[in-house]
Amino acid sequence: MPTIMKDKACALCRREGVKLFLKGARCETSKCAVTKRNFPPGAHPWARTRHSEYRVQLREKQKLKRFYGVGEKQFSLYFKRATRMKGNTGENLLVLLERRLDNIIFSLGLSPSRKGARQLIAHGHMNINGRRCNVPSAQVRPGDTVSVGNRESIRKLAKSFLEERLSYPLPGWLDRDPANLSGKITAMPTRADVTFDVKEQLVIELMSK
Repeated sequence: MPTIMKDKACALCRREGVKLFLKGARCETSKCAVTKRNFPPGAHPWARTRHSEYRVQLREKQKLKRFYGVGEKQFSLYFKRATRMKGNTGENLLVLLERRLDNIIFSLGLSPSRKGARQLIAHGHMNINGRRCNVPSAQVRPGDTVSVGNRESIRKLAKSFLEERLSYPLPGWLDRDPANLSGKITAMPTRADVTFDVKEQLVIELMSK
């Protein structure tokens, strides 16, 4: 079963043509399926295919959903919220997704993947401003501090994850405290902070139909 799940995760990345970081540290190595075979599963790398406008938009939407690990219903709610905010709807959508607690935990290096971060949060092992939070979609704000709970086994696990990812770039709107296994949100994320290759305007065009 584990092998099947791994292959499924790799297939999703290959389908979208980008690294979705579904398998933690492996995604940063030469063993990554996207690095080795950057073409959709079941397709020939030399084949030329034409894609309709709808299909291109749908692929961008699926890619964005899978990158952040968000389901269809929740994604639609994010879109509706983004449309009610001031400014560019696409950028608003990305900022809302970036501010999710599970994304923060992953970005700080306290978990090898966003899926892993969701598990830590759901089991009550993460705190916001010293208070336990078990909602992966919780929105953080500038000034908030995110930290690992007091359970020793979980802190050791988080420390091992962090040691593996300390060399990875840290988003400019986050400040990390490795000694205390915590991080602080120092500012609101912007479009420039999103390094993931996504054309959010295509997603907005699809969702607006």
